Amino acid sequence: MVLEKCRYLHRGVVVLGLVAGSLALAGCTTQRAASGVVDAVGAEVQYGDVISQIGGPFVSVTSIMSNPTTDPHNFEASPRVAREISSARLIVQNGAGYDAFMNQLESASPSSTRTVVTVSTITDHVAAINPHLWYQPTTMPQVARDVTDALVKDAPQHAAYFRARDAAFMVQWDRVDAAIAVARERFRGLAVATTEPVADYLLSAMGLVNLTPWRFQADVMNGIDPSPQDIVTQQDLIARHGVRALCFNAQVSSPVTVALRDMAAADHVATVAVYETMPTGLHVQSWMLAEITAIEGALAHATSTGSIA
Repeated sequence: MVLEKCRYLHRGVVVLGLVAGSLALAGCTTQRAASGVVDAVGAEVQYGDVISQIGGPFVSVTSIMSNPTTDPHNFEASPRVAREISSARLIVQNGAGYDAFMNQLESASPSSTRTVVTVSTITDHVAAINPHLWYQPTTMPQVARDVTDALVKDAPQHAAYFRARDAAFMVQWDRVDAAIAVARERFRGLAVATTEPVADYLLSAMGLVNLTPWRFQADVMNGIDPSPQDIVTQQDLIARHGVRALCFNAQVSSPVTVALRDMAAADHVATVAVYETMPTGLHVQSWMLAEITAIEGALAHATSTGSIA
């Protein structure tokens, strides 16, 4: 398990220098707090989006990892991040080793009034070897419920609004569940390949069979060169059309993954971009629906999708 998470644990950067410039702000009463607006942080933009959907005008949300065009594995915390965390009254972070830097920064600026929602904890995935928990269909509804409860506790005068927004969130998420059910009925049992386990939870929910060896996925995820044997297995899956699609991480590439994508294109195996960081202009519901649609297009029509943004 240590091996699978090693690529993410490097994000636990040395925080002393970052926090030094932000400690003076910790505990200060901001104008937003005085007006009843809750300062909140989403370690990943998809979680920040959930906070915004529930909190509306009564929250001020900062999303830390929010650029879908960069490799999230290379993220480094900055003094700005430390300041945002020090003043936040609500934080939603992934856990499972994905954003360990958050724990360090929170410990460096403790607050008795801060609520931290750790997704791996509330979904019972603390020890998950695949940290991409937002692709599990049950995750975001649970995050929405916990965010709602935290906001109601912090700003009870807006409780009715938060509860209503939670209900509206669930109505929209029902469309995601329905799309997954339709896809599962139509495509259950079809085989796919992946470069990393980014969307594995979603693929499984759709009833698809991922034939890529876990060791290959974990090696690529952790920046390790896959074994020649696993590379050959991947190549054979594509060359022999043993899979209907190759899902690749749109934000991370290596010579091995680029070669596999090129091979898939040459052999007319559809490729589908999947993201770790939610693309701009979307909400988590529309993001998941776009990914499902792209995967369905690959399975049904051999349509490749290089970007959903």
